[in-house]
Amino acid sequence: MRGALAARAEALLRRHWWQPHSTWLARLLAPLSSLYGFLRIQLATPPGPPLPVPVLVVGNVVAGGAGKTPTVIALVLALQAAGHRPGVVSRGYGRSDDSVRQVRDGNRAAAVGDEPLLIRRRCRVPVWVGRKRSAAARALCHADPHVDVIVADDGLQHSALPRQAELVVFDERGTGNGRLLPAGPLREPWPSAGAAARRVLYTGGVISTAVPGALAQRALGRAWPLVAWRSGDSSAAVELKALRDRPLLAVAGMAAPEKFFGMLEAAGLAITRSPLPDHHPYATLPWPAAAADVITTEKDAVKLVDHPLHGTRVWVVPLDLQLPSELIAELLALLFPS
Repeated sequence: MRGALAARAEALLRRHWWQPHSTWLARLLAPLSSLYGFLRIQLATPPGPPLPVPVLVVGNVVAGGAGKTPTVIALVLALQAAGHRPGVVSRGYGRSDDSVRQVRDGNRAAAVGDEPLLIRRRCRVPVWVGRKRSAAARALCHADPHVDVIVADDGLQHSALPRQAELVVFDERGTGNGRLLPAGPLREPWPSAGAAARRVLYTGGVISTAVPGALAQRALGRAWPLVAWRSGDSSAAVELKALRDRPLLAVAGMAAPEKFFGMLEAAGLAITRSPLPDHHPYATLPWPAAAADVITTEKDAVKLVDHPLHGTRVWVVPLDLQLPSELIAELLALLFPS
C-alpha cells in the first residue's frame, strides 16, 4: 500500500514537472524548492584527494529518465575502443544497503542495483557500487590497478568525488518547468555557471535546453528471448520487424517508459503499454498468467532472469546510443591531457 501511494505521488509530481510553465502544484511547492536549493549549497562536500586515475562523471540535472545509463555504456565501449581500461562506479539505486561492494556476475539487482548489473553485463568491466561514490572509486582502484579511467554512473551532484570531466545528459524533455525539486525536475539550477570540463549530451535527437551540446543517435537493438539474452546467445535474437504480426504487452520499469513504448510503436509493433515505477523490483510478475508475449528493456530483464515465466515469451530489447566522435575526442582530451 505504501509503495503504491508513493508511486502515485511520484506520477503526480512528474505530470506537473514536465509542463512548459509552472502549475498550481509547482507554485505550492516553490518554498520547498528554495529550501532544497539552500541546503544543496550548505551541505555540499568539498572534493576529496585526487584519485590515481581520471574520472568522468555522467549525470543528470533532471530527476531521472534522460538516458544516463545507455550513455555510460556507450562511453565505456568508446573508451575501450580507444585502448583504455575503464571501470565504473555507481550508487546502485534500489539495493538493500549503501555499502561499498563489487558487482559480480550472478549478483541480484536487489543486492547491487539494476543499472550497475546491466553495465557489468553489457561492458564486462569492473563495476563497484556505494552511496559514497568516492569510496567506491578508491575501492575499485585498489582492487583493479589495471583500470586507467573511471566512469561514474550518476554522481553529478556528489561533490566529494573528484573528477576531470563531466557529461550532463538531457533527453527531448529538456528541463520541464525549470524549477528545482520538488516543484520541478531540476537537481541543480540550469543553465549553470558550468565548469570548463563540463559537456552536454542530448539523447533525444534535439537540443532541448538553452545550452549547446552534442546529439546522440538513439536506436533499439534486436529482440532477444530472455533465456538467450541471459546466456548471451546472439543467434536467437531477431529483428523487431519479426514481431510485427503478434500482440505484445510492453513492460518498462523506468523513469520515462513512454520513450521506450514510442520507439516500439515507431518500429511497427502492436503493443499494449504497461508502465511500472522506476527500478520496479519484480517481486512478482506484473502481467497476467495468460500473457503470451511480453517485450521489455534490459534494465527490467536483469530482474526477470530468475523468474519462472509459466509459458510467457519475454523479449528483451536493448537501447543503444551512438555518440558523436567529436564528443569522444573532447572527453578524451579532458581525461588524458597531453
